Amino acid sequence: MKKILLLLFALALIATMVLWVRHGGGTPYPDLSTAPVLNASELEVVLEYPEPIGNVAVNRDGRIFFTVHPESRPTGNKLLEFVRGAAVPYPSGAGQVELFDTVLGVAIDRFNRLWTIDHGNHGMRGARIIAIDLSTNTVIREQSLSSDIAPAGSFLQDLQVSADGNTVVIADASFWRKSPAIIVYDVQTGEARRVLESHESVAAEDYMIRNGDRAMEFIGGIVALRGGIDGIALGPDWLYYGALSGSGLYRVRLRDLQDSALPPGQLANRVERYSDKPLSDGMSLDIDGNVYITDIEHSSIFVVNPQRELKTLIQSDNVRWADALSFGPEGDLYLADSALSELILQSREHIDAQGPYRIFRFKPGVEGVPGQ
Repeated sequence: MKKILLLLFALALIATMVLWVRHGGGTPYPDLSTAPVLNASELEVVLEYPEPIGNVAVNRDGRIFFTVHPESRPTGNKLLEFVRGAAVPYPSGAGQVELFDTVLGVAIDRFNRLWTIDHGNHGMRGARIIAIDLSTNTVIREQSLSSDIAPAGSFLQDLQVSADGNTVVIADASFWRKSPAIIVYDVQTGEARRVLESHESVAAEDYMIRNGDRAMEFIGGIVALRGGIDGIALGPDWLYYGALSGSGLYRVRLRDLQDSALPPGQLANRVERYSDKPLSDGMSLDIDGNVYITDIEHSSIFVVNPQRELKTLIQSDNVRWADALSFGPEGDLYLADSALSELILQSREHIDAQGPYRIFRFKPGVEGVPGQ
């Protein structure tokens, strides 16, 4: 019996060491903050909700849609629209069970279609793409992704749609599988491809995320939150992106992503490191080529201008985890504050006690606003 216990202890120790090597540790990331361009008072609360907010998308008419963050393990509504001061299930209450499992990413294209990506509980139950026509509030696309596109351990969590509406680009942060990638989905054929898998531009670097005074590590430090490609911003010609735990903002031409005949090595050679960035979650882009990037460590939003100058645009201690960004009409930039540090491996009671959760907005004050 003593030998068996020693063997079990040794196996547990080895497993712990392997887990720590693969998922734990990390060094501090330097603070890239500059003096904010805007005053924190310009950040306006748009809505409050008792459950944690995931992503936000705003259409050309000012309709606001948001997801409940799947890391909070919601059992009720998961996609909602903010209508006359109240959050209502979208497209319906019944549709919540039929359409959504762990939906997170939302985006609205130029044809007034709302697209969502559901990572299927880290690929364990299958990822799904759903598209809804906002003019008629009807589901027009419902497609599961195969296990070779969204394997177990994947985390498909952000998406953007090309200007012509024919290509959806999805980010797989791959927290557990550690094989992040970009998914390119052809709307016309319904086919998807994984590209740039584990390329340095999509991969996590060895940094320990600190949110406020909290290091984002769990289980006694054995596991640290470290993710690959997270925020993505898509313009007419370029996809801008970076890893949650990454130091670089990268870009690659959309036409190269769409070219299924382009060999993987040639695609990798066409990736460009555009600038430095903070440890980040969401991104957005305006028509003048300014890239907006959230800073998850310092409750702020950065901007990188076309001259590749990086600076803090706005900072507020009222923001707990600067998550997703979405431009709305009249140049307003919306920010979903997921308060993610309050969700991971926390009890339902703890999560409820940290509410309400908020969406903010402000006018960036940078020349140029996005078109619809």
